[in-house]
Amino acid sequence: MLIEIKDIYKIYNEGKESEVRALDGVSLQIDQGEFVAIIGASGSGKSTLMNILGCLDIATYGTYILNGTDVTDRSDRQLAHIRNREIGFIFQGYNLIPALTAYENVELPLIYQGVSIFQREEMVLHALERVGMADRWKHKPSEMSGGQQQRVAIARAIATRPPIIMADEPTGALDSKTGRHVLEILHALNQEGTTIILITHDNGIAATARRIVRISDGRIVADGTREEVGL
Repeated sequence: MLIEIKDIYKIYNEGKESEVRALDGVSLQIDQGEFVAIIGASGSGKSTLMNILGCLDIATYGTYILNGTDVTDRSDRQLAHIRNREIGFIFQGYNLIPALTAYENVELPLIYQGVSIFQREEMVLHALERVGMADRWKHKPSEMSGGQQQRVAIARAIATRPPIIMADEPTGALDSKTGRHVLEILHALNQEGTTIILITHDNGIAATARRIVRISDGRIVADGTREEVGL
């Protein structure tokens, strides 16, 4: 089991009149090599769930086992180390550093991991080539289209060869053709063994996943194939 969360709660202003249960007793298991879409409307809890699964935040209550390690009560520094080792992130807003070239943006997580400069060059160029951006390695984000920036963001996510890719609305800022290309890259990575967790509000995008988890009001209300969850 790659990911297992049990009875996860995320509660803001607990015990007060303004209490909000962003997650309300969520349990979920994800195996190595799965392609899972987590779908829900705005405010459903899907982004909160991704933040916890991605070790960007911690739950108020509950247990989280990631790749055999209990990460429930880890410190911020420990969580950062786990994130860097286990998870690559892709965001709707790309999150590239404007002053850095495509090469330098992709290189950054490898520097954090302490990878040698010689290994970094090979890994960065391989990641950029993987997403069709090797010829743009000198370009800064302002010199690239949205689709090109997202491909560089994917290269950055896969450069460290993490077992898990978490993609939060990765096609949200793209036109439909470019969005399809991004999804094709994610599916190709999944076919090579990478676990993909895709966060989306779009039924059509969720329907491309083999498994779909629907969340509403902080609870999982459906979990299964496209037919089983009614897409």
